Amino acid sequence: SNKDLWLCTTCYTCAHRCPRDANPMEILIGLRSLVVEEGQVPRTLGDALEGVYKYGNPWGMSRSKRSDWVQDLKVKYVSEGEKTDLLYFVCCSACYDSRAQEVARAMVKNLNALGIDFSILGDKENCCGNEIYSLGEKGLFEELVDKNSGLFERFGINKIVTASPHCYNAFKNRYGRKNLEVQHYTQYFANLIDKGAVKFSGKIEKVVTYHDPCFLGRHNNVYEEPRKIIESIPSVRFVELTKSRGRSVCCEGGGGRMWYDVARDWERLAETRVKEALDVGAEIIAVACPFCLLTFDDAIKTTGNEDKIQVKDIMELVAEAL
Repeated sequence: SNKDLWLCTTCYTCAHRCPRDANPMEILIGLRSLVVEEGQVPRTLGDALEGVYKYGNPWGMSRSKRSDWVQDLKVKYVSEGEKTDLLYFVCCSACYDSRAQEVARAMVKNLNALGIDFSILGDKENCCGNEIYSLGEKGLFEELVDKNSGLFERFGINKIVTASPHCYNAFKNRYGRKNLEVQHYTQYFANLIDKGAVKFSGKIEKVVTYHDPCFLGRHNNVYEEPRKIIESIPSVRFVELTKSRGRSVCCEGGGGRMWYDVARDWERLAETRVKEALDVGAEIIAVACPFCLLTFDDAIKTTGNEDKIQVKDIMELVAEAL
């Protein structure tokens, strides 16, 4: 049925495991495109698409509030006359969701603490379009590619660091721009650690595990860098989840599922994952994706484990120990 088309989280497990190199995910996105063209989209997904079209973000929040999260932080905004050496692309979730905003703030604090010159697009920033592509709204996706590429050209941007694996994937694999150097922050900070540029003054005496996000792991093979950062933090005891790396389990936030809740009689994957983290003795689930952060935050509450375990983005851990 049409309903089932929207269940896919684009986690890529199907293609990753297929012995014949098929990619069912892209076929499903193609089917979604046909349905989108006929206007047969569930209401909440329609609202998300409309929000992106009108306001540049799937929550449909005002563009003028996009950089409210900055508050009192020291941040440079892109400007016409100045070439931007490094752009921190913030992401809709981190701009508008109060929990994910804490990651953006931690990211800025870390970049500033290390004396890195960077800028943000502020209210000019648009959705990267990764989930818009995944939902099959190819026309709107192309529009976002044009808008964002136009901004990159206008402000002389060719180096980007993202906090969301979804933004990273969109720019790296779906924009078709060869001269754009894009890194997820785990790659960027792991490289700084390699160069000896990161000196931690604090420590975190906790058992920490790490959940591989689909768009960083399976989609882009970034596995070592997040672990390198976590293990470099003084006093952390790092433990692996039983299902990790390519076998990591999706948090169910991708592929538009952040805006489409499924009536179900089975346990949410994020809830199963929280139990798995408790089983390996973790006190903190470290994540490197805003969707994982929000789905786990929710799952810790719904499983009643707030006093046993918490979820933190790797940038928040780094900020605590710097």
